[in-house]
Order: sequence, then structure tokens, then C-alpha cells
Amino acid sequence: MNALLETLRQICGAQHVLTHDDPTTDLSAWETDWRQRVFGKALAVVRPANTAEVAAVVKACANSLTAIVPQGGNTGLVAGSVPDASGQQIVLSLQRMNTVRAIDPDNLTMTVDAGCILHNLQEAAEKAGFLFPLSLAAEGSCTIGGNLGTNAGGTQVVRYGNARELCLGLEVVTPLGEIWQGLTGLRKDNTGYDLRHLMIGSEGTLGVITAATIKLYPLPAARLTAWAAVPSMATAVQLLGMAHQQLGAGLTGFEVMGQFALSLTDKHFPNLRVPLYKDTPWCVLLENSDHESESHARHLFENLLEAAMNAGCVTDAVVAENMSQAQALWQIRESITSAQAQEGLNIKHDISIPISQIPAFVEATDAVLLKEIPGVRLVNFGHLGDGNLHYNVQAPQGQDDKVFVREMEDRVSTLVFESVARFKGSISAEHGIGSQKVDKLPRYKDPVALGMMRSIKQALDPQNIMNPGRVIR
Repeated sequence: MNALLETLRQICGAQHVLTHDDPTTDLSAWETDWRQRVFGKALAVVRPANTAEVAAVVKACANSLTAIVPQGGNTGLVAGSVPDASGQQIVLSLQRMNTVRAIDPDNLTMTVDAGCILHNLQEAAEKAGFLFPLSLAAEGSCTIGGNLGTNAGGTQVVRYGNARELCLGLEVVTPLGEIWQGLTGLRKDNTGYDLRHLMIGSEGTLGVITAATIKLYPLPAARLTAWAAVPSMATAVQLLGMAHQQLGAGLTGFEVMGQFALSLTDKHFPNLRVPLYKDTPWCVLLENSDHESESHARHLFENLLEAAMNAGCVTDAVVAENMSQAQALWQIRESITSAQAQEGLNIKHDISIPISQIPAFVEATDAVLLKEIPGVRLVNFGHLGDGNLHYNVQAPQGQDDKVFVREMEDRVSTLVFESVARFKGSISAEHGIGSQKVDKLPRYKDPVALGMMRSIKQALDPQNIMNPGRVIR
């Protein structure tokens, strides 16, 4: 291993190969997952400056049969980007690779390094007069390489799609240390297997994404936000249908939040002043982006809400009067996860269900959990517009949260995932599989699909050095 470390120092510079041999170096930021539940130990954290250095690092590791864990902002929720506890894996951090390489206004694309922070890309696009619509709670620290590696979703999937739909090209270092130059900005390229789609969502198990060409969109003339109280999940789905019909492509966000989830935000962040939630089981947050004018957008929004109230699927609503108010409403939604963490450890589920089946799924799964674990608290919120719920489970009031998670996580997740399967959903909507769900996936994934996935992994990474133990075993 000393020979490998010396090679890596020659490639990236000694200051960018961090090891435990230096007592002044703290590697915990790279060795611990965001939720502070998985603690690994790396042989070294290697921080290349460019694609050529990434290729040389991967080639050196391949020659020595050393496993590589690619890492962006390390904000994942399924323990997919931290090393195991062996002290034998290399963490390949792409955070130094953070350059916007080019913006092509006519082609509506931007080519960027994988280590670019998502928020910085949003700002770069806006400065150039465009919109990059990928938006999620971790956007201040997650990177575009990680977003693509996990096929991230977020709050605007209902209009723009997941990260997969926002990417037109990739540059990837293969497990052999070769560089695939696929940074085309083409929207049509029918020349064989789509390797880009294969790499997106592969969680670093098939190669290292080093750069991407991503789609840009014209900035909307107006973006309006509304907060609505709805009497049931079924009426929330009804409101979604009405919003699609009346707003069309202007509907860019549709989030649902349960009363208990919002009560946690109100409890732990009282300065946010959560509206309407105390008298309704569910609230919905809608965003309307309009390319005509603010008055046109507001007219459409007000007509939608009036029709929804007349139909009985909205009991009360507020429309943000300005961007500051809109941001405050979105901050409430984005603070649910932090509020839940303040309340204590919890069992998280990132699931997707056909939208038409979500009301029945919630009713059935709530009933099963409350029967099996009396007093359990359900933190249910998420992206109803694309069928993605964050169906989280908190310990009963007064119960030790650490003991609850340790003793009940497997049982709770099995109950939830079995219900997901009955409703023909997915056990991972946008967070990925990582190491957290790798042992559960075979129970819920089509066996033929799993066999094909294993064949692809074996063909591209026969030495199993790329993020081993993640997605599939």
C-alpha cells in the first residue's frame, strides 16, 4: 500500500493525498455519512484536480486491486459514498473539480466539472440568463456528479424531470482508467446503447463521472407560490389533477406535507411561522412558473384555487405576494428534515407509488404501522407531483429514539416495503440504494433485471473496485 500511496502523491500532489498517518489531519468529513450513522475508515482521501488525474488514480488503484469510493458533496442518505471500516479503500473526492467549462446559449447547455456545487450551477445559469431547474434541500453542498450518480430528483421533477432528464452528455473515467469523452450536447444521437443513461444512477459502481453537459431553460417571467390546506390525501391528488389541467407546463412544483411533519417544523423552528396546518391533516405547496407575466400567472393561480375550493379539495390557501414570502414557504418545506432530526433519530423511507394509488397506500400503511407499533409517529411528506413520498417513522413519544431505531428499523422497513410492493411502487425513488438497501433490493427488484445489472457490473468492472458493496452484490 505504501507504493500505491506514493504513486497517488505523484499524481495529485502530496497535499491532496490525505491519510491517517498525519495526526493533524481529520478525515471524518469524508469517512462519515451525512446522517452520522455510518463511520468508515479510508486508506486515503485523494483529491484530483482534473480528469487526467482521476484517470491516473483509477488506473493505479486498478493495478493494485484497491477499491475506490467516488465522493462528491457526501450528502447522500443511503450510505453510498463513504468507505467501509477496513481502512483499505480509497475515497476519491471530486470537490476540487468545480469549474464551469462552457455555456452554450444557442444550444441551451452548460458543461461543468462533476465537483461543482449545485447551488453554484444554479447561480451561474441565472447569471447567464437561464434556469437550471434541479433543486433539492442539499443544493448548497451537494455536487452535480453526485446528483447524476444517484439520479437526484428534488422539487421540480413534476415539470423538468430527474437529473437524468437534465443531462445531455457525460465524461466518465472507466474502472480501467480510460476516459470516455461523451460530453455531447446533442438531443438526438441514435448510435447504439445509451451509456450516459447507464452511468446516471449507477452510484459510482460503473465508473467515475468527471464532467457533464446539462440542459438550461429560459428564465420564467414569473414564479408564484401558493400554500393550500387540503382535507385528505385523496383531495391532494385531485388538486394535482386540476393543477395539471389549468396550469399545464407552468406547474413546476407540487409538494405534500402531513400535519405531524409540519408540527415538528413549527416546534423546532417557530420563527418560520407555518401557516394553516393546525386545522387540516395535509398541506400542499404549489409553484407556478409563467413565461408571459406575473399578472397572467396570478390570474391562473387564483382561478385554480377558486375552482379547487368550490370542488371541496382545498379548505384554505395563501398565495405569496413576493419572492421573499415564496422563499419563506419553501423554507418551511425544506426544514422538515432538519426538524425531524431535532426531534430524534428516525427511520427514513424514500419511496414512489403510482400517484393514483398514494391515498390508499398511505391509509393502509399508516394502519399497519400503528397496529404493529402503537404510538409510532409518522412523518409523511414529499413530492406528490411525481409520486415520491418521504415516508418516515419516528419513535413513540417518550421512547428512546436510539433504541427504537436499533431494534425496530428492520421490522418497520419491512412493513413499509411490503406495502410498497403491494401497491407496485419502488423502495427507492430518488436517494438510491447505496449500502443501506443493497440487501433488501433482491426481494423487491425483478430477478431478471438484477441478473442484467450484475452482468453489466461484471463486464465493466470485473475486478469489482468501483464502490463495491453498493447497489448490487
